Amino acid sequence: MEAKARSMYVRMSPHKARRVLELVKGHTVKDALNILHFTRKNAAEPLYKTIHSAFSNLSNIDENERFDMENVIVKNVYVDGGPIVKRFRPMSMGRAGQIRKRTSHITVVVEHTS
Repeated sequence: MEAKARSMYVRMSPHKARRVLELVKGHTVKDALNILHFTRKNAAEPLYKTIHSAFSNLSNIDENERFDMENVIVKNVYVDGGPIVKRFRPMSMGRAGQIRKRTSHITVVVEHTS
């Protein structure tokens, strides 16, 4: 049995988020949350929340069954690019330079193993 959670429009570039998700792919949910708790990257917080949400979604699928974090693995994690917010900043000689603020969509799939 598997469950999915998505965090959309996270104000972080997908490249920075992908650096952190490689740490937790394939681990149990308990280990993944511990790794993210002690990771000193800004992408760790939204990824932590998304993994925790996916685990909660798994518990909500079958309310009669209790799942242990040690028996649930992070099956798949990926980050897609979201819309880019475009801003302009004054540059030299009267020009305007474009600033692109990137966003991300984080998707986590967890699976229960017996």
